[in-house]
Amino acid sequence: MPEKYKLAVFASGSGTNAEKIFTYFQNHPSIEVVLLLSNNPQAYALERAKKAGITTHVFDRSQFREQTIILDWLQEKQVTHIVLAGFLWLIPAYLVKAFPHKIINIHPALLPKHGGKGMYGMHVHNAVKLAGDADTGITIHAVDDNYDEGKILFQASCPVYIHDTPEQIAGKVHELEYTHYPRVIEQWVLGTL
Repeated sequence: MPEKYKLAVFASGSGTNAEKIFTYFQNHPSIEVVLLLSNNPQAYALERAKKAGITTHVFDRSQFREQTIILDWLQEKQVTHIVLAGFLWLIPAYLVKAFPHKIINIHPALLPKHGGKGMYGMHVHNAVKLAGDADTGITIHAVDDNYDEGKILFQASCPVYIHDTPEQIAGKVHELEYTHYPRVIEQWVLGTL
């Protein structure tokens, strides 16, 4: 067992989940967040990471695909696990291979429903509303070479009422994310999941 497990968080947007993760592991005895990587130079997640004293890097699509720079950043920080928190690009095979069973993602629906390419953020909540689903929730899953198809590690659900707007559905799902994701990451890293 390493002295400390080191997490890299990948985020594309505002970083509310990333911030919950930073806070949760701030004084953790065996897990620390050492890096935030983003494909969006405007992502507010970068600001949240800087405030938390976490190293950040921004990359573009060609850097992401050509692999050496991303792996260099991860190795430089001795990253042991990768956490996706609102990261919108498909993880390339080289990264899945470099971190076998060590990449985790959260999806804002109960997979296999409402998953796949293009299903993120409000697109998911709109789809849930349109489908007339009686419930929705979150799925935390291992990452493989396909969108939202890795092994499901954890799910939590909440009811969807007929009068709920997609925004209200999003609010309920965010609460589930904030409540469960940091704790599930901890169990996953420590092997107690």
